[in-house]
Order: sequence, then C-alpha cells, then structure tokens
Amino acid sequence: QVQLVESGGGLVQAGGSLRLSCAASERTDRTDVMGWFRQSPGKERAFVAAITWSGSTTYYADSVKGRFNIASNNAKNTVNLQMNSLKPEDTAVYYCAEGRSYRGSYYRTTSYDYWGKGTQVTVSS
Repeated sequence: QVQLVESGGGLVQAGGSLRLSCAASERTDRTDVMGWFRQSPGKERAFVAAITWSGSTTYYADSVKGRFNIASNNAKNTVNLQMNSLKPEDTAVYYCAEGRSYRGSYYRTTSYDYWGKGTQVTVSS
C-alpha cells in the first residue's frame, strides 16, 4: 500500500508563496500520474494540478494557471507544488494523490488510487 505524505502547508498573507511537497513511500512503474487537489469546508474536493510520471506533462485548473507550478523528482519519489501570488480563495486542505492508470481524465478524483491525509493552507487577506 503506497503512502503519500504532504508537507509545507501553513499560514501566508495574500500575495505570498508556499511550496507543498508530497513524498511517496514507494514508486513503481505502474504510476501514471501524480496530482494535487484541494477542499474547502462545505465544498467538494477540486482538482488543482497534475503531472504524468513518464512524460512530465502538466495540467492545471484554470484558477491556478500562471500562479502554481507542479514538478516531480522521480528519483526521490516526490512531487512539489509551488504556489505563488496566493489569494484568500486558495485557502483549503491540499491533498496529494497518485493514479495508477489513465481513466479518461486527470481532473477527476476517481482517476486516482491513493491519497495523502492533506495539509492545510490558509491565505489571509
């Protein structure tokens, strides 16, 4: 069972930056994609960004394009999310996820097999 552990969350003022990291307990050649999602109270878990493990193709939600950057370090089994120009609406619990096979879209939670426990990001105005 793969374990994903997020780190790097915290409190930051609007306009500031944070860097989230996700460390996987293991990596196999079955990994297809790593993604980040976020969830605010009362809202559904929403896609933020994803990166394919083989070709490093990246995907972003429209709300974070140009501000967030996802990158992977295959040798270290980690994936990072650099978040710049943060806004209060970015406040949420951020979750790392791993998908083992392509299921038509990387934007859906159902495309991922393993999840971390999440890290809180709070952006103050």
